[in-house]
Amino acid sequence: MSRFRESFDDEPETGIDMSPLIDCVFILLIFFIVTTVFVEETGVSVDRPQAASSVNLEKSSILIAITANGEVVYGGRNIGVAGVAPQIKRLYASGEKLPVIIQGDMNAQVGLFARVLDAAKSADAEKISLATKQAR
Repeated sequence: MSRFRESFDDEPETGIDMSPLIDCVFILLIFFIVTTVFVEETGVSVDRPQAASSVNLEKSSILIAITANGEVVYGGRNIGVAGVAPQIKRLYASGEKLPVIIQGDMNAQVGLFARVLDAAKSADAEKISLATKQAR
């Protein structure tokens, strides 16, 4: 009986090699990080008006904010009305025409909103929306 046990003890141990599994996990992780769409916020807090017909729009879009004190902000920078059209044209140069969402503060002037809307249209923006809150 002891001879039988000795024959099994001399054989090398078998195990599972985890290296290929770890490689696959890292490749999947890199794939999901690269293909994720990141939403670029405007960088300012805006008190949006309420609307009963508000719906959720696409995550990948150009967000332009109009603050209560009359600033036009994109990416945390005050670009003014004159900077809206060049900014949209620069983003459209990549070939993809993203929708433009204007986040206007409830206390912002309507005339300023109209000028920003006009600047976006002059940059060949086809889908322009006003961001609102869902009415309760």
